[in-house]
Amino acid sequence: MKKKNRVRKAQEFQTIIHKGQKYVCPSFVLYTTAKKEDEARIGISLPKKIGHAVDRNLYKRQVRMMCQDLVDFSSCPMDGVIILRFGYKDLDYAANKNSLEKLLYKAKMLSI
Repeated sequence: MKKKNRVRKAQEFQTIIHKGQKYVCPSFVLYTTAKKEDEARIGISLPKKIGHAVDRNLYKRQVRMMCQDLVDFSSCPMDGVIILRFGYKDLDYAANKNSLEKLLYKAKMLSI
């Protein structure tokens, strides 16, 4: 996922979380709002309780790769924030990717 397709500022995270629509599954929580720039952006966050820094960075890299494979940023109508839940650790990469795909489709960030 390219840097121009990421939400990076804390204030933008808070705006999307507080004013956005919420979608939930066992591994993820997704907040979405209408996009403000030409291309859609996605931010990824997870709590410190999920694991050590090495584990959290691995999970964020995995989710970035999932988003890069699933989302067409130029045609997607929304910005989003993905928050990982404790259920993420219990499933493998393929199951988590499938779960994220269903969640993005439900949020209309993805068209199949």
